[in-house]
Amino acid sequence: MTLARRLLRTKPTERIVAEGGHGEGGDLKRTMSLWQLTLFSVGATLGTGIFVILGQAVPKAGPAVVLAFVLAAITALFSALSYAELAGTIPVSGSSYSYAYATLGELVAWVCGWCLMLEYAVSVAAVAVGWGEYLNSFLRSLFGFTLPDAITRSPGHGGVVNVTAIVIVLLATWLLLHGASESAKANAFFVLIKIAVLLFFCVVTFTAFESGNLVPFAPMGVAGITAAASQVFFSYIGFDAASTAGEEAKNPKRDLPLAIILSLVIVTVVYVLVALAAVGAMPWTEFDRNNTEASLSYIADLAVGATWPGLIVSFGAVIAIASVVLTVIYGQTRILFAMSRDGLIPRVFQKVNPRRQVPIANTLIVAAFICVLAGLVPLGHLAEATSIGTLFAFAIVNVGVLVLRYRSPELPRSFRTPLFPATPVLGAIMCVVVMAGLAGVTWVAFGLWMLVGLACYFLYGYRHSRLNAEVR
Repeated sequence: MTLARRLLRTKPTERIVAEGGHGEGGDLKRTMSLWQLTLFSVGATLGTGIFVILGQAVPKAGPAVVLAFVLAAITALFSALSYAELAGTIPVSGSSYSYAYATLGELVAWVCGWCLMLEYAVSVAAVAVGWGEYLNSFLRSLFGFTLPDAITRSPGHGGVVNVTAIVIVLLATWLLLHGASESAKANAFFVLIKIAVLLFFCVVTFTAFESGNLVPFAPMGVAGITAAASQVFFSYIGFDAASTAGEEAKNPKRDLPLAIILSLVIVTVVYVLVALAAVGAMPWTEFDRNNTEASLSYIADLAVGATWPGLIVSFGAVIAIASVVLTVIYGQTRILFAMSRDGLIPRVFQKVNPRRQVPIANTLIVAAFICVLAGLVPLGHLAEATSIGTLFAFAIVNVGVLVLRYRSPELPRSFRTPLFPATPVLGAIMCVVVMAGLAGVTWVAFGLWMLVGLACYFLYGYRHSRLNAEVR
């Protein structure tokens, strides 16, 4: 078999599904319900984005930022529908990595998995870095003191070691080591709290709602709405988290597609309500003037004329980040579990503890790597490149739906993407359009990451691939 055919050889869908749940030394345990899967995706999506990005997007679109969130949701929906179809057809832990292996071949699957490493590991490190700042905001409001910069910032940003980032990663790891069911319950608790806090924000700010603040509604026109939509789109990244739990779901063929779509609907409703409440309570021109990351806290305080609403919103931000860290680390370990089972990375990542039925070594390695990143490394543009890596994976999933429909139309599908083939085609195009609008330095960081990934594949993954070993 030629090198090109080896690189593009696909793994049979039936084999991927048959191997699902099985690791070295034990099997993963199916414990997650539809509700828990949905909240896993909500937990990974509903995080720092809405607490920070709203204040940055309003100056671009004015009150029409509400439409920007809707437009971004529609853009995400195309990819979500494709994810839903493949999750119901190939219900395993690898998410888009496994989908690419079944449709586009091993090399594309590796590239997709490498992009997911960027999305999950680096993004969760960046999120953990910000946890100390939100914690300090909460402590300042409640007790009047803050933790020193030396332990809440990374080197190069006024700190020595970001201890708070390491702490939140270790807490999430501790939960994950107790089992998927326990982690899902903890995440559900966190998600309900942050949804309650955001709804509290809406209730408080709607008391100060003034219709005059919505005029003019779109001061920057359609161009402003689309610019804001490109920015807030990244607040939707994470809806695919449920697809990484395919081997621990009770009824994956039914529940995974529903969880992906339900999570996107829940997040969209929350975002639109929060955006409408915010621009109704404060003139849109004030967002740029105040230029504060804690825009929701500021608006809540302004609406009531007191500081206690902002305190509650800051608490919600602290919980939101904790939930994101938990769910994203979980997703990273399950993707590495699937890649290890295929031989593309070392076997240690697929070893399952027979008593707790979780990949303990995998989880500890991932946590250690993220702790080093979050505690010691200024992430800079590498963190920004997580967005482009995610969009690349989304595009692959959309193309994968097209390929699998035409190549294997007889496969049982618990969910079918509506308006096929328009939906996956539009999904892929939307991803490319958003990627094209990203900064040049982001593309450079992404290109360097891809070069490192290809080197790792040809030095290790290609040589140890189980699929390629069978034809030698």
